[in-house]
Amino acid sequence: MKQLIFSAVLFISVGVFGQNPPPSPPAKASETIESGAVITINYSQPSVKGRTIGKDLEPMEGKVWRTGANKATVFEVSKDVKVEDQALAAGKYGLFTIVNGDEWTIIFNKTADQWGAFSYKEADDALRVKVKGDKTKAFSEKMTFVIDKKGKVSLMWGDKQADFKVK
Repeated sequence: MKQLIFSAVLFISVGVFGQNPPPSPPAKASETIESGAVITINYSQPSVKGRTIGKDLEPMEGKVWRTGANKATVFEVSKDVKVEDQALAAGKYGLFTIVNGDEWTIIFNKTADQWGAFSYKEADDALRVKVKGDKTKAFSEKMTFVIDKKGKVSLMWGDKQADFKVK
């Protein structure tokens, strides 16, 4: 009987405590834009949690960032597109960024499946575009991507926002 009670308590404990969401849960943004291309972004959503972006939390000024948490963010397009008027072939890419003041470099790296920015190699970049960063209209506790039908991709994180256009 004691063994049965212990087993039941252990089973319930594992069930309850094993259900905690990860600190940076997986998220996905997807949209079919006007050109018919489907854009999909798979990423992990870090939270600010009272920390300061650029000091306690990435992105750090001038350093390559995986644009999320855990594995590198994956940016996928179903057709050849133009990002900020520069060609990007259909496929999956690791999405990285570098912040320099209010200028963001958006990087599409040919190696989509990699952990963080630890194995990132600039030689594998398929495309780099520069965009102007801005302040968000509302504070975003969790890093979030939004894609609209016109192909505007917005990255919001804390009080920072960077947009780039895909056609």
